[in-house]
Amino acid sequence: MFNAKLIAALTVTTALGAGAASAADLAARPYTKAPPAYVASIYNWSGFYIGGHVGGAWTNEEWVNTANTTAFGDLAPGEGFRQRGSGVFGGGQVGYNWQASNWVFGLEGTVSGLNTRGTVVNNVFGFGFDDQFSWRADWMATVTGRVGYAVANNLFYVKGGYAGVNNRLSVVDTVPNPSTGSGSQTQWHNGWTVGAGWEYGITPNWTVGLEYDYSAFEKKSYQLGGAGPGTYTFDARPKDIQSAVVRLNYRFGGPLVARY
Repeated sequence: MFNAKLIAALTVTTALGAGAASAADLAARPYTKAPPAYVASIYNWSGFYIGGHVGGAWTNEEWVNTANTTAFGDLAPGEGFRQRGSGVFGGGQVGYNWQASNWVFGLEGTVSGLNTRGTVVNNVFGFGFDDQFSWRADWMATVTGRVGYAVANNLFYVKGGYAGVNNRLSVVDTVPNPSTGSGSQTQWHNGWTVGAGWEYGITPNWTVGLEYDYSAFEKKSYQLGGAGPGTYTFDARPKDIQSAVVRLNYRFGGPLVARY
């Protein structure tokens, strides 16, 4: 009887010890840290950039005679022409961007060459080849501000500011009426420009994009001298220039910006 009670007591003691050891093992398990919070990377548009652009341009040129005091002029005051020309448009740009969250603000300057030009033969007096007018707009410059909104590697923006263009107008009279002559003048026209575009960051420093711009310019008086005394005077201007280009930029800046 005594042995049975002893065996029972030893069994209970053993079971309690095993339970305590199991509880101790559970308490000693190592602590596991929670997984880190998700980190989203956004493209960094801030910094200086430099690049080039190439595409096409369309120019509306107009000129109206305001004073004809030479022997070879065959247009009366108030008469004139308008012509549209198209050509290649390309050049370079430099600028700087500031980024605040998804908003991007910037300043940019561009210099572009273009070959929009045209020729009009004046048949007002019925001759087959009378006054031949020629014009060309060969280069322009802009200084603009930009405002854009960034979505991942994409930047959608609008721009606006100053534009200027170099323009030339010339006339050659080939039929004596009563005499022949020629004259030309080149002038710089100030104006304004607005545009919109899209850029995509292909690497942390290289971006590619598309842009459309519309520019309009002031009138200026052109004095076209001839063989005789006096001048052939026109109010002339590139009424507007439209351009569409592909752009490639290299940005001097740091890596992607982390956002938690």
